[in-house]
Amino acid sequence: MFSKILIANRGEIACRVMRTARRMGVRTVAVYSDADARSLHVAEADEAVRIGAAPVGESYLRGDRIIQAALDTGAEAIHPGYGFLSENPSFVDQVTAAGLVFIGPSAPAIRAMGLKDAAKRLMEKAGVPVVPGYHGDGQALVLLAGKAREIGYPVLIKARAGGGGKGMRRVDHADDFAEALAGAKREAKAAFGDDAVLIEKYVEKPRHIEVQVFGDNHGGAVHLFERDCSAQRRHQKVIEEAPAPGMTEAMRAAMTEAAVTAAKAIGYSGAGTIEFIVDASDGLRPDRFWFMEMNTRLQVEHPVTEMVTGIDLVEWQLRIAAGEPLPRRQDEIRLSGHAFEARLYAEDASRGFLPATGTLHHLAFPPRAPEGAAIRIETGVRQGDAISPYYDPMIAKLVVHGKDRPAALAALSSALAQTEVAGSTVNTAFLAALATDPDFAAGDVDTGLIGRKQEALTALPAPDDAVISIAALAAAGADASPPSADPWSGIASYAHFHPVGRRVRMHRDGGAVIARVLPQGGGRYAVHLDNDARLELRTGTDGLVEGRPVARWPGHVTVFDGPVGHTFVVPDPLARADEATAGGDSLRAPMPGLVKIVRAAAGDRVEKGQALLVLEAMKMEHTISAPHDGTVASIVAEGAQVTDGTVLVTFAEENASG
Repeated sequence: MFSKILIANRGEIACRVMRTARRMGVRTVAVYSDADARSLHVAEADEAVRIGAAPVGESYLRGDRIIQAALDTGAEAIHPGYGFLSENPSFVDQVTAAGLVFIGPSAPAIRAMGLKDAAKRLMEKAGVPVVPGYHGDGQALVLLAGKAREIGYPVLIKARAGGGGKGMRRVDHADDFAEALAGAKREAKAAFGDDAVLIEKYVEKPRHIEVQVFGDNHGGAVHLFERDCSAQRRHQKVIEEAPAPGMTEAMRAAMTEAAVTAAKAIGYSGAGTIEFIVDASDGLRPDRFWFMEMNTRLQVEHPVTEMVTGIDLVEWQLRIAAGEPLPRRQDEIRLSGHAFEARLYAEDASRGFLPATGTLHHLAFPPRAPEGAAIRIETGVRQGDAISPYYDPMIAKLVVHGKDRPAALAALSSALAQTEVAGSTVNTAFLAALATDPDFAAGDVDTGLIGRKQEALTALPAPDDAVISIAALAAAGADASPPSADPWSGIASYAHFHPVGRRVRMHRDGGAVIARVLPQGGGRYAVHLDNDARLELRTGTDGLVEGRPVARWPGHVTVFDGPVGHTFVVPDPLARADEATAGGDSLRAPMPGLVKIVRAAAGDRVEKGQALLVLEAMKMEHTISAPHDGTVASIVAEGAQVTDGTVLVTFAEENASG
């Protein structure tokens, strides 16, 4: 076994690998960018080496610097985690040329599966079923459009390199093909440096079911059962589970056999995942699944497999990379219970899942799982850390296990209800809504479920009078502990003849909220709201108000009502009000990003909903459209790098008399 390894990654996955390495007595080296100098994965490692500036092209994608860091620190092997260089065969070649071990598959195996079109041709040859489509090298518009017509709409345009939903477009009509193709190619080029695509038949009720495989350097290969990753938004996974709901023994046998065949066809070594698309329109049938692609690395969702098999996949990776055979035979791998993983992201689900940034001023995870269940939190951040625009905005993975699917689902709902994040917009409420959706709860899930129900799943409830009153108490400081042991200091707003109230002004969703807080004694307060409601509340010494957690952070108060966090802006009464902004209507950037394409110019007359520009953030394209009819007065330049709130477009004032 290795004595020291370097982890060529950051955040959650770096911390995850370190945990297993530490248990096995293997020392770890972290690498970090300037943005991650004080991050959790740096603190958790035995050693840490700076490799560059914040942009990934200047740090985590610099294979030369990573290899040099391994050599300088005496590391014997490099674990790539997922993303970044994990599926880059040239990096694998460089690692081995430097006399180091790559903890993963060989470069030829990665190359064989790295391009979806070539991989599908290889799988066809091996007898693994593949989706009907075009996987050739020709990329001319007329050729691809013709192939789409032959396959029959709807079709799916997919980048041949990479994954994660980037460079992917569904096309329902021939008239939309050219524009969708151009967008897919741009996104693929930006994400993977390769704009080639393939065309496939779109399956009407598709499920995404994948099989975890492992191979060693002695010709062995096994599977560790399946995971269902059908709960997706914009082709990116949201909640994963194992085993797949509704899975039959016949279907599992056919699918796992195909997965092991695929791994053996390329002499695979290490952890890998064979992804299948399944037509679930008539249940799960052995003749209705097709190979999509192989991920030649550890998956983000690998913990659900660990929970149902009791196997540490990272330990297996280290042992196989060190030359050991597979630790277990196929008949020694058992499936037990059910597990879910929910990805907690800094994103605004109500605004099309736009990525968010911010400082995690308050971060709390469930202290324990419900009786009979198990929970683990996979995270790479701590309270006080910042979510930057440079990297994936995942905060944590909440992983639960129960004796069966209902028990595991109940544990997931409980975990989400106890997760508290303040300082950045997060998707906790959306995840909780999905977990309790009747179709999802029944296991009737396909990749279009979230899209069909997106409006309902992302709708946030308005705060009720109790939540507003609790926020007012917190804004007034009534829930705070006394500053000293002096009993007189604990009496809020004391007056000799009558209690003195405090007027509190807050803002939420652009509207003002005004309340009057009056102490009643004994930790009790009366709160009068501007809608004439009056509530009596009691504060506790446990950080709760009326049993609800509250977070106070600079200029804000967040009240947690189950999985929903209601945030109120609390203006500083000593600060001057901001001056009125410059006149004229404007459209601001909803997130930091790069202005990829500008489709309008000053003086243009535009209509509501018309696309004005394309903003690229987190390697995904977001179309910014006109909020109303009007004339463009100014528009940001193509290629500009903007921050959240930057004015992108201004509109000329309309002449009422004209």
